[in-house]
Amino acid sequence: MSATTGTRMTPEDFATGSFVLFIYPRTGRPDRIEPPEWSLVPGAKGCTPESCEFRDLAADYAASGFRIYGLSSQDTEYQREAVGRLHLPYPLLSDPGFALATALDLPAFEFAGEKLHVRSTLVVTEGTITHAYVGITDAVAHPRLLLAELQEGR
Repeated sequence: MSATTGTRMTPEDFATGSFVLFIYPRTGRPDRIEPPEWSLVPGAKGCTPESCEFRDLAADYAASGFRIYGLSSQDTEYQREAVGRLHLPYPLLSDPGFALATALDLPAFEFAGEKLHVRSTLVVTEGTITHAYVGITDAVAHPRLLLAELQEGR
């Protein structure tokens, strides 16, 4: 997978340590208006606020021992714009072929002829998924709730 840092991430990059991988349908852009139907898809809306909430909590996640990655099917150039505009301190990963979703049997959905990831979050420690949240509908609250759960050691 390509990362906004200019590197390619391989399975070996994820084999050690602990990290949170939040998977989202797509980030919007201020110069592009989403169609009204987008708000009707459960869990679709909220990618930018979710990314910003992870940004605002990044130091707390790091203090708890977790790196953060975001992943969507959008291309790396599109994601780089979001990283810069939103001042994200973590990389976004591009998986346009849905390789990860296919390997882990994660759901996707279609919107306006485009295949997109269902909002999900995986917590991984030493190569093992310890927590999996699929079909998240409250994109803004989820990062803070997850952090609290991880800090409690669940």
